[in-house]
This record gives sequence, C-alpha cells and structure tokens, in this order.
Amino acid sequence: MDDVDGSAWIEQVAEFFARQEGLPPITGRILGWLMICEPPEQSAAEIAAAIKASRASMTSNIRTLIAVGLIRRRTRAGDRTAYYRIDDDAWEAAVRRRIEGMVEFENITAQGLALMGEDTDRASRLRAAYDVYRRVGKLLGNPAEANRPRSNI
Repeated sequence: MDDVDGSAWIEQVAEFFARQEGLPPITGRILGWLMICEPPEQSAAEIAAAIKASRASMTSNIRTLIAVGLIRRRTRAGDRTAYYRIDDDAWEAAVRRRIEGMVEFENITAQGLALMGEDTDRASRLRAAYDVYRRVGKLLGNPAEANRPRSNI
C-alpha cells in the first residue's frame, strides 16, 4: 500500500468512526494509522507526523482512545517517550462492551416500563426503545456464550 492509498484508507476509517461513533475525525485517523503502521507501537509525535496533525491535538484524542480501551499506552525502559498501540483483542473487547451496554439499556427500559406502566401513553417511547433493544439482544444471542473461550480450530 503506498502513502496515497494508506492516507485514503485512514480517511475512510476516520469518516466511519465520525459517522458511527460520533468521534472527531482526528480520533479516527489515529485509529486508522495504528491499525496499519509499522512498527505497531508509535509515539504521539510519530502518529501526528503520519496523519499530518498537530501534536497538541494528539493528547485529548489519545486519551479518549485509551479510555474506551481501543489503544494502550506503553513505555520502554530508559525511554521517557510513551508509545501507543492497538492490541489484537481490543476490537473484540469493544464489541463485547457494546453488547453489554445494549443488554444494560434493555434492562433500564424494562425498569422504566415497570415504573410508568406498560400500557400507558407515557410508556410508548420507552416501549419503542425496549422493543428494539430486546430484538437486537435476541439477534446477538446470549452474551454469556460469547465470553466462552474460543476454540483453536
């Protein structure tokens, strides 16, 4: 992949995460770069240079990605520089958190329906949310099953 193709792909990642997750484009660019860079661990300065961003914009965006568990900060003995990387299991963990969040919100809407009364006019918006989250939960299956260790097939 040449620099032009890589830059275009990184921009696609940025647009996807802006659209789907509401992340600023710079955050998506950081993710895109860390998915394809060599070596896989990069300093903030290296990331900024690669995606043509200011070093100042790196701090808060990297903090966001660390907070949601998509990237990890690492240090090296004798080196004061912090390095960042995406671990191989970061994506699975992110999807699991999303599923757990949907199950939790289904439970919250169920509690709201119990408080409001399921057949009241006031509960119609709650019912709409509950029904969607319930259907999605059934489509995804049992989240506990997803936590079982993967086979080595």
